[in-house]
Amino acid sequence: MRLHANAKTTPQSRELLVRRVEQEGWGLGPAADALGVSRRTAAKWRARWKAAGRAGLLDRSSRPSRLARCTSARLVERVLALRHERLIASAIAERVALPRSTVGAILRRHGLGRLKALAPAVPVVRYERQTPGELVHLDTKKLGRIHGVGHRIHGNRTVRWRGAGWEYAHVAIDDHSRLAYLEVLPDETGESCTAFWERAQRFYERHGITVQRVLTDNGSGYRSTLFNAVLCGDRIRHLYTRPYTPRTNGKAERMVQTLLREWAYSQPYTSSRQRTAALRPWLRHYNRSRPHGGIGGRPPISRVPKP
Repeated sequence: MRLHANAKTTPQSRELLVRRVEQEGWGLGPAADALGVSRRTAAKWRARWKAAGRAGLLDRSSRPSRLARCTSARLVERVLALRHERLIASAIAERVALPRSTVGAILRRHGLGRLKALAPAVPVVRYERQTPGELVHLDTKKLGRIHGVGHRIHGNRTVRWRGAGWEYAHVAIDDHSRLAYLEVLPDETGESCTAFWERAQRFYERHGITVQRVLTDNGSGYRSTLFNAVLCGDRIRHLYTRPYTPRTNGKAERMVQTLLREWAYSQPYTSSRQRTAALRPWLRHYNRSRPHGGIGGRPPISRVPKP
């Protein structure tokens, strides 16, 4: 039982009060004074004890037993039925002639405050290719150029470097081994994506990995004629993620999160050049030393076949 922070009595002290009055012959006034409560309070606990015994000395809920303006069960059912038709709260309020705030409270009370609560949770489907090269995930991440220490480090969002522009981290990660190849490029056009992939492919070949499939999102760089012509020439199958479903390319998305946390925002860089220079040592650490949770705490290189 959770007592009020300023409560003067507890069930034990109330029982002591009742015992003194009923069994030890104390007067109600002296018993109340001994506990530091009013005579009226002492009489209340004595009356409750007589009505319900020890159970009457427990705290009761402060919720009123009757609400004067409670929404009827019929209206609540109507609100919930309209919600299941995927109507927003304002539209429901208009239909049932209730205030928008009342409809919102009803929906939140029944766990339907957000429309996405109507859809069942999508089951997580995890997969892993059997050998290196069966599938390589590609993705890009937009990064702000650095002209000085930013708000992520100094914490003051009112101080900003305007007009610095953007650059893009290009990511390739093997589905089975998690061996990764990364570069920072000025854009994510078809030409840049193609050039990045050609260098990534040579990187995997140096590790004895022949790429069979590539999985990308539906970005224009990956949809370009040049990019697909290079894949076709090397007889590499190009797979696309489902639109607006980033989890389809989950390993690349997870790699981007790790990249941001452990490299891009891990220390106060003073320039984009300094940040880019730190990428190669970090990537070597990721591939050769860093324990990877998805493959039993081993580094990705441990899953690459020896040449």
